[in-house]
Amino acid sequence: MSAEPGPLVDPAELPDWLAAMANSARDPELRDRMPPPEPGGRDAAVLILLGDDLAAGPDVLLQLRANGGGAHSGQVAFPGGSAEPDDDGPVATALREAVEETGVDPSGVRPVALLPTLHIPVSRFHVTPVIAHWERPSRVWAVDPAESAAVARVPLATLADPANRFRLRHPSGFSGPAFALPGMLVWGFTAGVLTHLLRIGGFDRPWDGTDIRDFDAAWASVGSVVGEVDG
Repeated sequence: MSAEPGPLVDPAELPDWLAAMANSARDPELRDRMPPPEPGGRDAAVLILLGDDLAAGPDVLLQLRANGGGAHSGQVAFPGGSAEPDDDGPVATALREAVEETGVDPSGVRPVALLPTLHIPVSRFHVTPVIAHWERPSRVWAVDPAESAAVARVPLATLADPANRFRLRHPSGFSGPAFALPGMLVWGFTAGVLTHLLRIGGFDRPWDGTDIRDFDAAWASVGSVVGEVDG
């Protein structure tokens, strides 16, 4: 299912901040920081759905996965999942999964770029991130409680706020960038991609990379989150 990274539309048709992300989709930096693919992995795709709220500015749709015991249960993630045989590439996979998980109306979603396919060792997924513009936002919610506990539109300015950023140290040995949001501890693959997008989109602000927090302490610092969002 892997596809060539790069813009899917003319970046000149997009808002400046989103055009910068689309133009940088071929940047090898993100792929170079991830482990190389392993044989036998499963193809998957995620939808990085970016809107532009009149009051809060550009934002991204995130979901809190239900605690089901899987490799990524209880984690904050972009909508997405495994490819199915009938999917016509990563865009189709990402949109199908987003509809199933969040109820988003796909008619208001415009895919704009593919990021490089990344390998996730813990689940052995080969994940293609699909950047999309939420041109006509719709109501979204946690469609299946067995899969998603909550969804939320998170302003990119909130993610870029230095007060919400630190490095997380997981008991597994993982260490990487993280974000503390109301009810959501964002780390791992999702935090790595968001860190990349904030930088290339021009939202990044200096933050304290020496602030390293253990997983349990970081998780204890977040509260509750709403379960559905009106566009």
